[in-house]
Amino acid sequence: MGRPVDHVTEAPADRPAQAPAEAPATCPAGAPELFTWEFATDPYPAYAWLREHSPVHRTSLPSGVEAWLVTRYADARQALADARLSKNPAHHAEPAHAKGKTGIPGERKAELMTHLLNIDPPDHTRLRRLVSKAFTPRRVAAFAPRVQELTDGLIDRFAAEGRADLIHDFAFPLPIYAICDLLGVPREDQDDFRDWAGMMIRHGGGPRGGVARSVKKMRGYLAELIHRKRENPGDDLISGLIRASDHGEHLTENEAAAMAFILLFAGFETTVNLIGNGLYALLRNPEQRHRLQDSLDAGESGLLETGIEELLRYDGPVELATWRFATEPLTLGGRDIAVGDPVLVVLAAADRDPARFEDPDTLDLARRDNQHLGYGHGIHYCLGAPLARLEGRTALATLLRRLPDLRLAAEPADLRWRGGLIMRGLRTLPVEFGPRLARPISDVTSDL
Repeated sequence: MGRPVDHVTEAPADRPAQAPAEAPATCPAGAPELFTWEFATDPYPAYAWLREHSPVHRTSLPSGVEAWLVTRYADARQALADARLSKNPAHHAEPAHAKGKTGIPGERKAELMTHLLNIDPPDHTRLRRLVSKAFTPRRVAAFAPRVQELTDGLIDRFAAEGRADLIHDFAFPLPIYAICDLLGVPREDQDDFRDWAGMMIRHGGGPRGGVARSVKKMRGYLAELIHRKRENPGDDLISGLIRASDHGEHLTENEAAAMAFILLFAGFETTVNLIGNGLYALLRNPEQRHRLQDSLDAGESGLLETGIEELLRYDGPVELATWRFATEPLTLGGRDIAVGDPVLVVLAAADRDPARFEDPDTLDLARRDNQHLGYGHGIHYCLGAPLARLEGRTALATLLRRLPDLRLAAEPADLRWRGGLIMRGLRTLPVEFGPRLARPISDVTSDL
């Protein structure tokens, strides 16, 4: 899970931009093209130019909304913790949110606005305190055997085939099933969530309006599930939210539904991309991959621990932190930000800032000085980061242990990255490996 701040997918355009929008008058000469397919494949050269020449950069997004992009580490860290930058879209100077140009399509109509990505203190403090109980180190550690069980079960499904798409077959279903278990979604209903989540991250690959329809379906299901949990509570997060509501924490049904929704919605795509981007980086850097395999074979865990942090920094799952809006005039990186202006912190650019990280474009799994911003900073630091790290470590270690000859089955230039603004992830990751013995599919299905 996770999302830097409290993470979530940006409202996807039905078609990612094929050409940049017309640049604002403030755009400096020589600025790189942003939000093209080429940019999505490798945004880091463009971000390096922005860091050097226009570190707080005003641009037109593919949706037509104008926003400030913050690309240097020091400015990014400041912006992520600045109370003058609100998460509440009501502070946007234009009614873009109501038109579906910011946030999650359909969340307003589905009455799912009151979640951690859209609120400020004191409501943010109250809701975060309630839900944080689900992500304590003890609770996450207790969940580790289930994550391992899910991981092995998914690998068993394709191990005998000698090939797989590690996004569709592995990185995508793992966090869906995990977060559903944590929230208390019955196993017989979890495939519905997988379908809805798939529509949400398809970013243009599905029918027009599909994201909003999936949000509506999920909202209806959550209302029904909350009612059932109130009648028959369990030891799960949704039941915990209901108990808090019943014991004076003033959690409304809409707030409970919105919290469950955002944890499902935001809690899977970051982990999908952590696993997918991380595996891709290892396959593209064989020396680092073999170094990690040797460490795992020796029964060591240190390199895996630092390696997850480095993969989050090097090509993390969240490219831009979610929306912030200035509530008063402020200066950031020498630029004057007006009241109501949207500000987007570019985590991917900040985490490759040479002013903060030595040799930032090199993958070094043993990197120690690594205070990356991959999961944000300040009060909106990703609530689900411990769970996402657990899933990432388990997934990578198990794949490398069980499929040691794993290799890319496509040319890097042929791989496509999902369109969108906030998240960064591959559409597919085809791999090959020597077939391995697998348990019968009936056993695997019962595990999941």
